[in-house]
Amino acid sequence: DWLLEVRWDQIFFTGSPNVGHAIMEAAAKHLTPVVLELGGKSPCIVDETADIEKAARDIIKGCSFDNNLPCVAEKEVIVVNQVADYLIHCMKKSGAYLLCDKKLSQQLQSLVLNEKGTGPNTAFVGKDARYILQQLGIQVGDDIKVILIEAEKTHPFVVHELMMPVLPVVRVDNVDEAIELAVKVEHGNRHTAVMHSTNVEKLTKMARLIQTTIFVKNGPSY
Repeated sequence: DWLLEVRWDQIFFTGSPNVGHAIMEAAAKHLTPVVLELGGKSPCIVDETADIEKAARDIIKGCSFDNNLPCVAEKEVIVVNQVADYLIHCMKKSGAYLLCDKKLSQQLQSLVLNEKGTGPNTAFVGKDARYILQQLGIQVGDDIKVILIEAEKTHPFVVHELMMPVLPVVRVDNVDEAIELAVKVEHGNRHTAVMHSTNVEKLTKMARLIQTTIFVKNGPSY
């Protein structure tokens, strides 16, 4: 999932942090300037004032774009509990498959995470939702673009970037809790965040606290 361009005087890199750090170390030996753009962990907030149907469509579009490879893509959804059920309902109508069975959810976790559980299994990076579900014995149509799983805030899918269309949904009591959690799970990368809301005060609060280079309001991440 990475691209490398080498010039005689500088290196530009975007993609995997592990590869990026190795390139940085190698370049340092030759005193070569390096510009690195590493991973993001783009949180997406949905509050009770949002246009839920539009938010659902936008989230599925953004999360599924290029099977979630772009760092800007929605990596987790944090939703105010008041509208969570309806958001999930609308995301299912827009091309999401909700994985409810706990055993299958655990199998999915074992399947798509690496052995340490600290990142993605590279065999599934960039794979589509239909392919991933097939590995669990679940057959779905071409209309399924994203796998949804309800998760706690400490779940590995929430904490680690997967780069595949597996989208954890975390319920919170209110928008302030959502903002606090979004800042935490973004890990200070200052990369990308998304928020669906019509509350200008809370949109402004989110932007000021998360301080990402890209902040998308009421639209898909791309």
